[in-house]
Parts: sequence; structure tokens; C-alpha cells
Amino acid sequence: MPVVKLIADCGATKGEWCLVNNGKKKTIFTQGISPYFLSTVQIRDILLKELTPKLKNVQVDEVFYYGTGCANITNAKSVKKAILQVFAGAKTEVTHDLMAAARSLCGRKKGIACILGTGSNSCYYDGKKIVKNSPGLGYVLGDEGSGAYLGKKVIQYYLYGTFDDELRGRFDLTYTTNAAEILENVYKKPLPNRYLAGFTKFLADNRGHYMIENIIEDGLNDFFFNHLCKYREIWTQPVNFTGGVAFGFKDVLQHLCDSYEFELGRVLKNPMEGLVEFHS
Repeated sequence: MPVVKLIADCGATKGEWCLVNNGKKKTIFTQGISPYFLSTVQIRDILLKELTPKLKNVQVDEVFYYGTGCANITNAKSVKKAILQVFAGAKTEVTHDLMAAARSLCGRKKGIACILGTGSNSCYYDGKKIVKNSPGLGYVLGDEGSGAYLGKKVIQYYLYGTFDDELRGRFDLTYTTNAAEILENVYKKPLPNRYLAGFTKFLADNRGHYMIENIIEDGLNDFFFNHLCKYREIWTQPVNFTGGVAFGFKDVLQHLCDSYEFELGRVLKNPMEGLVEFHS
């Protein structure tokens, strides 16, 4: 009998699950799962309500769960307990999103794995485990190259009056907002990092304008300079990326890799494709 595997890539806002059964794949989406904010019982209830009805009584043998907050041992235990309450007896591994990136991008080979999404992160992976990790300082102090970082630059250019008339006009047409509303979203409302990251779409929609290209290249270069250059292995191993920002600005990553004389490896929009390969 073939082993039925369930692979999960769960962020705080959205969870992607892939059931691999006899060579066939089925993708299911659930709400996000953050063990910092959800109890074991709440996580179990989400799985019972949003996941299991779509599996149609399939017997799951193995669960590989990659999720936000799961580098914390207590959180990982909570998630694992919830999974085992739903899939009793299934062989279960719970680990974090950076391991998802490493396995997805590098498989069982050595390499540098990077996440450039709402936030940013990177590591050196030796084909089995993460050996080095550049410190992540979050969106206030760090997250260079991320959606939040690039979005912050867009807002700065707008509020400081740096945009020329053409770009300011496009911004006003797109967002119909003002300084007071922007500052309230950033300083008073929840999840300001996601709010900021939403402005990367303005960058994607206005490629070709020199100011837009400067924001993208400078923001990604900050990630290269502050993080990638710290890995000795970068001179001998490929550097790989996953995340919406990486995928959307792949041409800029290639240009920067050429400038730094790094070898650009895989660039995936999200890790699931590579994770299914890894666990096959």
C-alpha cells in the first residue's frame, strides 16, 4: 500500500496543505495557524472544520507540518498535539518555515535558502539541517528586502514628497488615502507589517520608473549586504529564494547576484512545490 502523506505550509494568515496519495496531489487551503495566538484545542478545531472534511475519510499515514512560530519548542509541541488529535497514529513532524524554505529550495543538497515575503530570513543548509541563520530582527529593525521593508520605502517616498508628480498621481489614484490614515494603520492598528507589505504591489505595477527601480534594487541590496555577504559559503554554494517578493522581482535578484558574483539557484513563489518533491 502506498504511504499517504499530508504536507502543510502554514503562515499566520493562510495555510496550504497538499495531500499526496498514490502519486496524485490535492491542495487544500485553510485559515492561517499561529500557535502564539491559538491554543492546541483551537488548532485542532480549525483542522476538523476546514481540513478533514475535504480529505474525504482518507487515512493519512504521515504529516509534515511547516509553520510560523514553530521554531519555538512549546509552540511546535502544541501544533503536534493538535495534529495527532485529528490524525491519530500518523507519523508527524512539526518544524518551522525556514526549514520549509531550505528543504524546498535545496532538497538534500547544500545551499543558501532565503525567504523574501512579508518578512525576510535566510540560512545556510548543509543538505540535512540548518547550520547558520542570519539573525531576524523583525520588520521594525530588520526584514531587509521584505514586502514590509519595500512597502515602508514606498510610504516614505510618498509622505516625504520624494515621488515626482507622475508617481504621486498614480499613488493617489491607486490608494485614495492620506497621511493620517497611513500613520494610524502603521502605529495603532494590528499587523502593520502586512499593511506595509501591501504597498509592494505599487512597485510591481510601476516597473520601469527610475524611482521604483531604485526602491526595489536598494531594498534587495540591503538584504544582500546585511545578510548574504555574512555567509562564507555563499562564494561556493548557490543562493535560492522563495516568497512573493523574490518571485516578483526575480530579475533584480539575478542582477544583484551577477554584481556580487553569487550563483542564483531556484526561485519559487512558495515552498510547496519543492516540499512535495522533497517528501516524495
